[in-house]
Amino acid sequence: MAASLWLSCNGKGVARLLLAGRPALGAGVCFSAGGGWRGLHGTRELLGTPGIKVLMPALSPTMEEGNIVKWLKKEGETVNTGDALCEIETDKAVVTMESSDDGILAKILVEEGSKNVRLGSLIGLLVEEGQDWKQVEIPVDDSDPSSLAPPAPVLTSAPAGPSVSVPPKLEHQPGKLQVRLSPAARNILETHGLDPSNVTPSGPRGIFTKEDALKLLQEKQKGKPSELKPVISPAPLQPTAVPFASQAADVTSAYPRPAFPPVSRPGQPPALGTFTEIPASNIRRVIAKRLTESKTTIPHAYATADCDIDAILKLREELAKDDIKVSVNDFIIKATAVTLKQMPHMNVTWDGEVCRQLQSIDISIAVATDRGLITPIIKDVAAKGIKEIAASAKALAKKARDGKLLPEEYQGGTFSISNLGMFGINDFIAVINPPQACILAVGRARPELKIVEDEEGNEKLKQRQLMTVTLSSDGRVVDDELASKFLETLKANIENPMRLALC
Repeated sequence: MAASLWLSCNGKGVARLLLAGRPALGAGVCFSAGGGWRGLHGTRELLGTPGIKVLMPALSPTMEEGNIVKWLKKEGETVNTGDALCEIETDKAVVTMESSDDGILAKILVEEGSKNVRLGSLIGLLVEEGQDWKQVEIPVDDSDPSSLAPPAPVLTSAPAGPSVSVPPKLEHQPGKLQVRLSPAARNILETHGLDPSNVTPSGPRGIFTKEDALKLLQEKQKGKPSELKPVISPAPLQPTAVPFASQAADVTSAYPRPAFPPVSRPGQPPALGTFTEIPASNIRRVIAKRLTESKTTIPHAYATADCDIDAILKLREELAKDDIKVSVNDFIIKATAVTLKQMPHMNVTWDGEVCRQLQSIDISIAVATDRGLITPIIKDVAAKGIKEIAASAKALAKKARDGKLLPEEYQGGTFSISNLGMFGINDFIAVINPPQACILAVGRARPELKIVEDEEGNEKLKQRQLMTVTLSSDGRVVDDELASKFLETLKANIENPMRLALC
């Protein structure tokens, strides 16, 4: 036995076998020349190649989660420091993540299209060059509740007395694995007292969806208690008989209500009251959060003025003859920057405790995209000409719609402008983008008649092109008098565009 074992194994393998003790009877002890002790056990700890972790990075100051849009490297490809690994959708834009290590991409742990990946989550593994990337050791996430044995329930005695029926809290019951619920599914389950523990979730990443909850409710109403876990609830306060779900269908009322929201079916006309849930993107969630914060924490003050833009329209025509194409909005951006230079007390931000007057005038321009509103920044606008402003605004707007803005192109800014004139909006009120103190809402140009005097003093009707601008200002740092003077100066700069060339 010893001779044959020595011949079929290398010496080191036998030595390890002797140190660990003899194998159990009936076990086929056979080693390959290169396998040794690893060939016997085949455990991940001994076979696996240690990997270099690739974690979800923070690509913007307000980012909490990210979406994996596309992997730019495949498993087995060589990666150098600075190479583009993947594209990540942040709360602002789609940003390319670069590798900070050299090696081989051994394992992609979070696939393309994954949503709401938390910061610091493990998304991939690298190995050093020369190592076997196919045998990379995948770390076990100890925080995953599915990898832990459920704790034994602890029973405590409670004093006797009247009890109130409370909907069960499904995610934090002791002795049960946690179930990830969508908001709609949670509402249905808690309303009808259902237990999702025995149903396999059909949503992505094990989320219990609204459709799963509706299916569970239908099974309960059909009287299938064998497929459901019994839910024990305290006795009701009043000694009134409560009909079961099967009996409730026979109860008629003057205003019957459906037991659950109707579900639309493909190929059939939509039922009354149906709806479609649209998942919110990271950008949309951040917009909702920041707008709510702005309107609830900033004391907004508003002031409106009408500006005559006949001079701007005439100047545009003259520039077009020289093949210089600029928009009215480019003149508005330049006029705003010049006004801020003349009134530096308006070029401020509020950080919660102090007011900061900024030296550079950086204008944020609101751009509507499919993912939501984003505000790329034109830097040092007061020092730029109209043609340069037009080129910068056009390039930034295209990058914003393509989701290719860099973090430094949308972070910061001292003053915002939102123009809805191209959509036919006469005037509107915009919400301040904190920590900025002001935002200017610009409407469309509209013709109006006005009585004017000619050189001889005769009155006559003349058509003018008017544009309404509305300033939203933070009352904590910009009072009404300062806001009024700002609009007065801005109006003068817009109506006399030759002033813009003097600053």
